Amino acid sequence: MSQGRKQTGPLCSRFGTIAVELGYLNIGQLKQALDEQVDDDLNARPHRVLGAICFAHGWMEPEQIDWVLNRMFKARVQRSRRTATEEQEAI
Repeated sequence: MSQGRKQTGPLCSRFGTIAVELGYLNIGQLKQALDEQVDDDLNARPHRVLGAICFAHGWMEPEQIDWVLNRMFKARVQRSRRTATEEQEAI
């Protein structure tokens, strides 16, 4: 397993991963949203975040998007705390 994969593991804070895990999106919808995001970027259109794309398609409600973003934030805080603790223990 690569080092990057070990760091994210079950706390992966990617919007699409969390939305699928919670059942808000299916894999096909996530792939389509990612394709649209990349297509926008490659064609010099304004960048859209996945939540905006999913909302525009009617796949997710604002409350679901907020729930996913909250989970992302909590996962980042937990990782930061764990990293700080590990750094303190190493000193």
